[in-house]
Amino acid sequence: MPNYVKIEVLRMLRNRRYIIFVVGFPTVFYLIFSAIWGAEPDSGGVSAAVVLMVSMAAYGAIAASLMSTAVPWAQERQSGWLRQLRVTPLPGWAIIVTKLVAALLLVLPSMALVCLAAILTQGVRLPVGEWLVLVPALWIGALPFAALGLLIGSLLPADAAQSAAMISAFGLAILGGLWFPVEIMPEAMKSVVHAMPSFSYVDIGHHLVAGDAAPPSEMVIVALWAAALGTAAVLAYRRALVRV
Repeated sequence: MPNYVKIEVLRMLRNRRYIIFVVGFPTVFYLIFSAIWGAEPDSGGVSAAVVLMVSMAAYGAIAASLMSTAVPWAQERQSGWLRQLRVTPLPGWAIIVTKLVAALLLVLPSMALVCLAAILTQGVRLPVGEWLVLVPALWIGALPFAALGLLIGSLLPADAAQSAAMISAFGLAILGGLWFPVEIMPEAMKSVVHAMPSFSYVDIGHHLVAGDAAPPSEMVIVALWAAALGTAAVLAYRRALVRV
């Protein structure tokens, strides 16, 4: 299984669209937003440069986990690679776990680049302890989005899966309050926003950089979404096996 993970990661790192749109775009967004609002403090005293860093790192993680699962998985179904995997010693659960592990590894370049941009361009400095909590929280918290990517890849053909993954990434970013403050949204939309996994995901990060503990309610929401989407992905995968 480690070799399979290595193959999956290397394949995505050779994909120019992944590098440009998934790794590069969140950093570009951070540079633009931080140049405009980076010096402004938020209501909790945390600079906007730090808040934006968390938001754009979260967006990068969401986009990376979706694009590194949905599109390749759909392509593998269409190309017959899924049929080949069925005759290997790898059990079905190992294939899914490999995809999730590879997706989590592919989350790291985007997150790291955004954080590096924040450090170099905005002078962001956090205590070592906060970095050691923030990075793993954003990393592991990307699981529900990787599961969503597998679900999309199991249900849609490759072209449609790519569009669905991109729309999902943008939609989760907008509805999660990653690009626009929740406070400026209409009241009817706020109830939707608070139910989104992306909102709870980034809110955990915002609390951590403010020196607070991660809210248990937000952690539960992320975990519930991960369980629900993971279950749906497994069921869709089994259905895809029947169709192959």
